[in-house]
Amino acid sequence: MSFYSYFRISKPSEAKVPGEKVSETYRQLRSRTFWGVTVAYSLFYICRMALSVVKQPLIDGEILTAGQLGLIGSALLFVYAVGKFVNGFIADYCNIRRFMAWGLFISALVNLVMGVMGLVTGRHVLLFVSFFIFWGINGWVQSMGSPPGVISLSRWFPLKERGTWYSIFSATPYLGKFLSFNLIGLIAGMAGWQWGFVFAGACGVVGSLTILLLVSDTPESKGLPSVQELSGEQTQKADTLPTKTLQKYVFRHPGIWVIALSSAFIYVTQYAVSGWGVLFLQKGKGFSLESANSIIAFAEAFGIAGTVLAGWLSDKLFRGNRVTPVLLSGALCLLSLGLFLFARGNALANIAFVSLFSLSIGVVFCIVAGLMALDIVPRKATGSALGIVGISSYVAAGIQDIVSGFMIQEGSATGDYNFVPVSLFWLAACLVSILLPVWGWKHLKKKVVEE
Repeated sequence: MSFYSYFRISKPSEAKVPGEKVSETYRQLRSRTFWGVTVAYSLFYICRMALSVVKQPLIDGEILTAGQLGLIGSALLFVYAVGKFVNGFIADYCNIRRFMAWGLFISALVNLVMGVMGLVTGRHVLLFVSFFIFWGINGWVQSMGSPPGVISLSRWFPLKERGTWYSIFSATPYLGKFLSFNLIGLIAGMAGWQWGFVFAGACGVVGSLTILLLVSDTPESKGLPSVQELSGEQTQKADTLPTKTLQKYVFRHPGIWVIALSSAFIYVTQYAVSGWGVLFLQKGKGFSLESANSIIAFAEAFGIAGTVLAGWLSDKLFRGNRVTPVLLSGALCLLSLGLFLFARGNALANIAFVSLFSLSIGVVFCIVAGLMALDIVPRKATGSALGIVGISSYVAAGIQDIVSGFMIQEGSATGDYNFVPVSLFWLAACLVSILLPVWGWKHLKKKVVEE
């Protein structure tokens, strides 16, 4: 079997499911596929967040500086940006089960190698160079996670149900971060930062096996009719066009680029808090590593609630209006972020600040970076839209990691950490992310292919 044929989308099965069993088989396979990709994608995030959790012991042990950690973090984000763009287009043609499983398995190996390297070498220059390279490799294989996960929704769910299920799937990054800050933080605190990477790698292996056991590529590959036939969904003009043609339409659509720019600034803010929040709480507010990890981890749980809430808010309460919930949630996001960055407060107060931030940005993230794009693109070009949004988002997140790292390092030059400049940078990005969808709403109302 060639490399191409191994990863290409599955052909329809010659053996068909008997008519009386179609409905039951479809529900079972759809459920298994959805929960398979959802659980696995949360484990993708554990393999992605390990470095963020162990930044403080690396700095305090004088193994790496904040600037070096920013460069290493940006290696993942820049490579991920390109990878998500490329793999988003490729995934439209792929067997999502195999594509996603291999991405997570290689990510697991990268984490295991980095953990072992930390255990056997004390050469800090070698660690910096090696970590930069391996974390960049991790960025590429991490980009093989989101496109297959979202494409599985397009292949298995009708349009009328996709918003609700997408909002649940969109909660997986927050679940992964919640588990990362709690579990990796606990293990790193008990056994050393190296074992945090080893644990993340073990989780990645479990996730890749979960994909292989639970996920199915398409309904047709299992002897079922297409999702359009199964749901009674009317065939649209876009469903009859070649995938390559639809991808060209998507690339030229101004609404996708409005979404991409807004998502870029969301990611600046989101990754700033996820990537630097623990260090900020320790050096800026005087919390211990354990307390700082607990505060950020607790907040990530509210991100789960926010993304799940986003589907209900936009579909039910606001009847498909995407802009109003973005404005309301964005205002809460800006207020809570400002309180987190500039108000002192005890642990409970900081949990409240960052939890409200996580809840509100979860709504903004799910609607802007997900539902708005899905509203205007056809099913067969879902991966392409995600690729365009992804490359913009993660290039911005990578720039943020470098800028934030050196701003924090510059602010600590006298021995005391000054987080005011970097805090203003994060707040400005949050404001822009809210204003862009409002400014570009006229472009977001037009579908890629008009019926």
